[in-house]
Amino acid sequence: MALGATIFKVILQISDLDRQYYGNHTLTIALHPSETETRMIIRLLAFALHANESLLFTRGLSSVEEPDLWQKSLTGELELWIDLGQPDGRRLRQACGRARRVVVVTYGDRAAEAWWQKGQAELARLKNLTVINLSVKDQNALAAFVNRTMELQITIDDGHIWMTANDHTVEITQSRWQG
Repeated sequence: MALGATIFKVILQISDLDRQYYGNHTLTIALHPSETETRMIIRLLAFALHANESLLFTRGLSSVEEPDLWQKSLTGELELWIDLGQPDGRRLRQACGRARRVVVVTYGDRAAEAWWQKGQAELARLKNLTVINLSVKDQNALAAFVNRTMELQITIDDGHIWMTANDHTVEITQSRWQG
């Protein structure tokens, strides 16, 4: 019998001083059986970095045809495709052909840096691709935020992200590697 996804309810308050975006979002997010809690939190961070009323979580790991998040226009055109991790060049070329903007959010410092060094020349040819690296001193600290119901505050200012819940705060640094 296949394991099902675990459902989480999130109230997310975003203060993005870089984009002048301030919003509250009530989200339902599924943790795929093969996904770590840290990766799920990274998906929430990717949502916060690009948040708007049209941005949606997709089936993600359950479907190779979809990114982790996407934004479609009113006519159904893909405006924004967001993948996490270190997707291969073929997937990114296809995504860049389908969507107006493609964003890859990497994490896991050493693995992300190795992926970037290996594929940087190929990825540089994709003009509508942005690559962002999220760096946190303690990846396990992100999993400490995970509860079946979460109330999170995310503040973004000058390339730094602060995630807060209750009295616990973690700082994440974002670096734009491309785009």
